[in-house]
Amino acid sequence: MDVMSRREFLFRSAAAGAAGASVLALPKAAVAAEVDTSGSIGTFIDLTKCIGCGLCTDACRVKNEARYPEPVDDIPVNWPTGRYEDWSDKRDLTDRFTPYNWTFVEKVDIDGQQINIPRKCMHCDNPPCANLCPFSVKEKDKNGAVVIDHNGCMGGAKCRDVCPWEVPQRQAGVGLYMKIVPGLMGGGVMYKCDLCTDLLDQGQQPACVSACPTGAQQIGPKEEMKQLAQVRAAGIGGHLYGADENGGTSTFYVSPVPFEQIDKAIARRKAELPEPMQKSVPTMAPDVENYLDTTSGLATSYAIAPIAGVTAAAWAAARAWKGGSE
Repeated sequence: MDVMSRREFLFRSAAAGAAGASVLALPKAAVAAEVDTSGSIGTFIDLTKCIGCGLCTDACRVKNEARYPEPVDDIPVNWPTGRYEDWSDKRDLTDRFTPYNWTFVEKVDIDGQQINIPRKCMHCDNPPCANLCPFSVKEKDKNGAVVIDHNGCMGGAKCRDVCPWEVPQRQAGVGLYMKIVPGLMGGGVMYKCDLCTDLLDQGQQPACVSACPTGAQQIGPKEEMKQLAQVRAAGIGGHLYGADENGGTSTFYVSPVPFEQIDKAIARRKAELPEPMQKSVPTMAPDVENYLDTTSGLATSYAIAPIAGVTAAAWAAARAWKGGSE
């Protein structure tokens, strides 16, 4: 199935405006707001302003469609699991994370009140996904965004296993493992939100933020966004999420209802899905601990460090050789 066309995206944008949104959401180039990227970036998401229109999801898909995976027709079955993860026939799903959908709006009902929650990578301060990647293909950019090098990813999914929100999603039949040992090592490539780091490098907003018609999403210097979220939460007697979770993140949510209730509502929806799909719907547990701070996490980091170091050196040498041969 095809991802959303630009024509359909513009149509939805106009529809959102007609529904009463205060600002007509247009593609990224039409708004081009500047962002101070001199330091670490943060995102403030006010759930009292999110109308659940999904324009952030649409904008993300339009912006990143050229980067979505195109797997081979005959995907090799992995040994010894006898399985592989293929989302290529589910490209139209927009209510969960997939390799073709990096942000979505979770909609839950709390005591008769619908709460709309834009979900994407939290871009943690101390991301276990990056620190525990055995192939050293994840890193925290200078602006705070956690990014994946798709060219080197083998799809081991360790990043998803240690992410409290199971954000990265795997597509089989693509990537480096297909050129080395398909079916015997690796599982594809992991995909997730990278905060449109290429746009941030140009001082521009991510596509999802630009597309929001109500100003529910804001982006700017991290400490400034955190302070805005704290002030807003105090002002409405609401609840803050992201400041402490997983040891601290760059994404700050403010909700009029407790996140414990939101998490329980999400868990109920998740439980209704087939087991293979459950990992694509992230819960929102408050006060979640960073895996790197646990005994198991420390042991894993010590075990992976030598492998990651060798892999990083190998990648550096390969890229230097390639650059010199061109």
